[in-house]
Amino acid sequence: MAKKRPQTKGKQQSQVKDGARTGGAENYPVVGAREPCPCGSGRRYKACHGRAAAHAVTELVQRPFEGLPGECDWIALRELVPAATVELTLKDKLPDGIPSVSLATVLPMAWPALRRDDGSVLLGLQNDTASGDISRDLADTLQRALEAEPGTPVKGRRAPAEGPRLQDLIDPEGRFEPVVHSGFEFWVPDAENATPEVSASLERANDAAIPTVKLTGVDAAYWCETPDKNHLRWVMPHPEEQLLDALARLHAAGTSSLGEGTRLVGSFRAHGLTVPVWDLPTGVSAADVEKPAAEFAERLAAALASQTPLTADERRARGGLTNRQVTLS
Repeated sequence: MAKKRPQTKGKQQSQVKDGARTGGAENYPVVGAREPCPCGSGRRYKACHGRAAAHAVTELVQRPFEGLPGECDWIALRELVPAATVELTLKDKLPDGIPSVSLATVLPMAWPALRRDDGSVLLGLQNDTASGDISRDLADTLQRALEAEPGTPVKGRRAPAEGPRLQDLIDPEGRFEPVVHSGFEFWVPDAENATPEVSASLERANDAAIPTVKLTGVDAAYWCETPDKNHLRWVMPHPEEQLLDALARLHAAGTSSLGEGTRLVGSFRAHGLTVPVWDLPTGVSAADVEKPAAEFAERLAAALASQTPLTADERRARGGLTNRQVTLS
């Protein structure tokens, strides 16, 4: 978690050379940390309004993808899915020479973004970010990718504190339909002409990728295969406390599984939402859990609607689920 920095104690009225500006640090141009603050106080920028600007950049945004179409899938692609792409719909018309913009879980060499030779843009999701707001960092990378020369990657940087967020760039009514891939061949449309560095990165990524499938009957549920057992990881949009109560009701009633040999083992907390996880026996495929997952969704809806206090057994079940919860972000 990004370390929070203290804010300035108050807002000041000020003027700068290029015109009157009043209010807090967000209204000032960014200058060097050791340069005089534009507010005219005579103090260095980092000791004056720069403190508030730094705080705005580093403060952790608990739900960075809130308000975007497919928030739960954004989280899954950020934290759980090795190889996937999604075509994005922007609010504004695409610039000339850019046929498409797509989100990708990972790009070769861990590039933040890539403008391909054909002009299309790929935005990498699983990258370290410089601030506590992933949405702002990704929006900054996307804007720079739209202006990059074809055939060039985009480097990472600290996004301006006043810059746009993804919610400002992406059409909220657009579709968000992830395509999960078995490997990272989508990196190189022409594999024969890939550079040795990209080819080596592709080989390493494919070797490390865990087989993953997105269920079709419910939203944001992803099956994956590991050597010892399989799993279902399901990003859910419900408030955490309400969801844990509902899961506890089902667990205490013996109806939290997805069929014989399966078990609800706990949950992740990621980007403000909760991700229940089930262990599945080896050999249980994604297709095998499609129907049980749909049936579970109906049981969960009924449990979410319940207003009765938890019983003693349900409270114990809830405690067990809470103790097995891990925070990813």
